[in-house]
Amino acid sequence: MIVRRLASGLLALCLGAILARGVAAVLGVNHLLLAIALGFVAANVVGIPDRLEPGIATHKLLLGGGIVLMGASISLETVLEVGGLVLLLVVGVTATTLLVVEFLARNVFGLAERMGSLLAAGASICGVSAVVAVAGAVRAREEQIAYAATTVLLFDAITIVVYPIVGDLLNLSGMVFGAWAGTSMFSTGPVVAVGFAHSEVAGQWATMTKLSRNALIGVVVLAYASYYARTAGGRRPSVRTLWDEFPKFVLGFLALAVVASAGILSAAQLNSIENAYNWLFVLAFVGLGTEIRLADLRDTGVTPAIVVLLVLFASSTLSLTVLLVAF
Repeated sequence: MIVRRLASGLLALCLGAILARGVAAVLGVNHLLLAIALGFVAANVVGIPDRLEPGIATHKLLLGGGIVLMGASISLETVLEVGGLVLLLVVGVTATTLLVVEFLARNVFGLAERMGSLLAAGASICGVSAVVAVAGAVRAREEQIAYAATTVLLFDAITIVVYPIVGDLLNLSGMVFGAWAGTSMFSTGPVVAVGFAHSEVAGQWATMTKLSRNALIGVVVLAYASYYARTAGGRRPSVRTLWDEFPKFVLGFLALAVVASAGILSAAQLNSIENAYNWLFVLAFVGLGTEIRLADLRDTGVTPAIVVLLVLFASSTLSLTVLLVAF
């Protein structure tokens, strides 16, 4: 029964992925960005039938599976050589972004506390996933969740277009571009998409950098839950919250990276895994494109968008400057 519910949507993703690869080969454009564009057109021009929704919604699982398999292509030796500075940059930019959004939202633009917290989590950690995770911890209202999530999606759509253009104009190396995207963009899907649109190296660094940000979500949710519980006079949350919100696919990614770096996998096996995660990414990005709805973006309020725009510009400029100086 479950398979039948998902089959039509999964078939739609497969057709979209095959079309994206075929058209990209003919036009000479990046197939991942084209996959997002096809999903966008399908959702906003053609419309997605209700019967396809369950299968298309699996794109998040497909993306997670692709990220896990991509661990096999990562060289831990290379990561250890420069990873320390990148990790320090990730923690610094993440913390700064969160605090600045909170400050601007509450003290400059006069947004509600919980609204500011949702925007801060989405901009600093992992986009809509962080908004949803923090919403439960702070007991945000549904309209606040929708507002914050739509604002994040607006900038996901913008950065998917702008980052590759800036990367080409500045002639950024794969490592610098990938780490920059992973440090400053919001959601995992767009980060991986623009990374691999630039180069294989950029895609790997974008994914690794973004995963290190994603791993902070449990800590952020726990901190917010503790703060709002304390201000409301409630009980502090248990450590279970930390594990519940932790993105589990990070562990799979790291495990496969260790296995591959140990030389256990053959060249043929590595090639098969690479082909598999490339297809998973195309499938996932067709689904990702369907989440960018023009109607929702038009409803985004000006004030939350201004707050996020200011912080995105600052964090993006800061992280890129540090990476260019360091590498």
